[in-house]
Amino acid sequence: MKTHLNLSTANLQKSVDFYSVLLNAQPVKHYDDYALFVSEDPGLELALDRTAAVHVSESAHYGVAVESAKDVDEAAARLQMADLTTDVELDDVCCYARQNKVWTTDPDGRRWEIYTVLEETEIRNDATMKCCADPEQPNGCCAA
Repeated sequence: MKTHLNLSTANLQKSVDFYSVLLNAQPVKHYDDYALFVSEDPGLELALDRTAAVHVSESAHYGVAVESAKDVDEAAARLQMADLTTDVELDDVCCYARQNKVWTTDPDGRRWEIYTVLEETEIRNDATMKCCADPEQPNGCCAA
C-alpha cells in the first residue's frame, strides 16, 4: 500500500530537486508541468503539478516516519549536504511521544519532518520544545 499526494508547485524543477533529496529518490515521470515520484520507503506516490499560484496552509505539516534515530541522522546529513535549511530536534516530547526529528521546508513553504518515535509518553508536548516555545512557528504539533 502507498499513500498518494498531489502537490502544486510554482517552480517544478526546484521542487523536483527538493523532493529528490527528501525522499532519496528520483522521479519516475518528469515533464515540463508534472513530475511523479514513486517510492517504496516511504510507500508514497508523490505527484507535483506546476501551477502559477500555490496556496500552502501555515498550520499544516507533512512527515515521514522512519525506523530509527540513525535514519533521522542520515536524513539530516542528506538534507544538509544538499544545502537545505534544517532544524534538528532530539529527544523532544511531541504528540504523546519522545522523538528525534529533522525539519525542512519545500520551495513552496510546506514544512516536512523526518522523525522516529523513541518512546510513547503520557505528556502531549514538552513546553520547552522549539516549536512550542516559539509562537511564530505554527507548524509543529504544538499548534494543535
